[in-house]
Amino acid sequence: MKALKILQVVLFILISMSILAQNDQKRTITPAVLDQIKKSVTLDATTRGLINAISGNDIQQLALNRNTQDFTDMYFSNRVNTKGITNQKSSGRCWLYTGLNVMRVQVINRNDMESFELSQTYPFFWDQLEKANLFLEGIIQSADKPLDDKRVDWLLKNPIGDGGQWTGVVDIIEKYGVVPSDIMPDSKNSENTRWMSNLLSTKLRAQAVLLRKLFSETKNVSALENKKTEMLGEIYRILVFTLGEPPTEFEWRYKKNNGEITALTHYTPLSFYKEFVRVNLADYVMFMNDPSREYNKLYEIDYDRHMYEGGNWKYINLPADEIAQFAKQSLVNGDVMYFSCDVGKQLNKDKGTLDVNNYDYSDLFGVDFTMDKTQRIQTFESSSSHGMNLVGVDIGNDGSIKKWLLENSWGATAGYNGFLVMTNDWFREYMFRLVIKKQYIPEIILRILETKPTLLPPWDPMFLPEN
Repeated sequence: MKALKILQVVLFILISMSILAQNDQKRTITPAVLDQIKKSVTLDATTRGLINAISGNDIQQLALNRNTQDFTDMYFSNRVNTKGITNQKSSGRCWLYTGLNVMRVQVINRNDMESFELSQTYPFFWDQLEKANLFLEGIIQSADKPLDDKRVDWLLKNPIGDGGQWTGVVDIIEKYGVVPSDIMPDSKNSENTRWMSNLLSTKLRAQAVLLRKLFSETKNVSALENKKTEMLGEIYRILVFTLGEPPTEFEWRYKKNNGEITALTHYTPLSFYKEFVRVNLADYVMFMNDPSREYNKLYEIDYDRHMYEGGNWKYINLPADEIAQFAKQSLVNGDVMYFSCDVGKQLNKDKGTLDVNNYDYSDLFGVDFTMDKTQRIQTFESSSSHGMNLVGVDIGNDGSIKKWLLENSWGATAGYNGFLVMTNDWFREYMFRLVIKKQYIPEIILRILETKPTLLPPWDPMFLPEN
């Protein structure tokens, strides 16, 4: 009887080992599996032609859908008259250009100006200093956590960057004000931020190491705060050397359309914002279209802000078609908006069009690439990557939306004379954020702002800043 039990155990072990061996064969690419994989490509004349064409040419040019290239005219039933295309050059400051241009249009129209541009470098300087402080505060507050703690890990991977979003525009401007572009023009490093950003990231990580070491030795948070102020002096020095020192006061005047030159007036950056620009940023509300989460709810992303005392990015999640109706009303009344999207998807840079049918990769490769918006968000395939100004809408006789017009910040030679034309189908699939004046939003929607937001972690797919 005992021998029988031993035999049963041995048989069980042998069977288990056989099953595991079979499973291992399925998990690895064995010669048999490779033979099966190779059957997906039949080297006939058509396939050889495709291999020659695709391997030797630009994939996008080959995938270009010729049937969509003359999809529409470039006329719009409602278009806000903006003056001058801006150029962020080799920087991730699109969020600043977009936010400042929302105000710029109103200033030009109110003061009957020939042209006008707000300095992007001035708020960018303070943005970088505030982000450095936010990072160092995060390091101090997590100094008792191990390096592999999720938040510490995230902080050290993301010490600082030149990207951002609407709440950063609001917080920086309300604290530091704004200046005209000729008072603090771009520097070589504000136009090309790569090396400055690399140096700042390196320095902040080194400072994080020192702060954590100091905490391990003293357990004294006050000592860390004092050290942080000293460290911010080093960050300020780097910023002054790369961007120039921000003005504390200045004198300025401008020329009107009729040729009249106004009186020279003394300003500080804050007085210029309050007395001349006079745009109330609290009048706006941010919307998101994220079908992976419940609609008609308020969401907040932790640590998605530009300064320690600033507000986290907070938004109302709504269906795309509902947001579109608010945007349509805004443009009919002449108000441009802060708009952000996944600009790289189905973008024809030469024509300046955003159309879901611009490129047909599936037919070119014979492989289905289809995912819906929810799946793209959840797998990090798609997210908000770029901010622009929504300045036009084409409304059909039946009231339906035919297409949209975006003012970009890639210079006047990019796209369609500096603009991008977007189909409404593309709007539904790749629009993420829109900031709209509250006057165009029903009260029932605005009341969502009074509810307790669902707090999302900083590593959420929606965190990624616009560049």
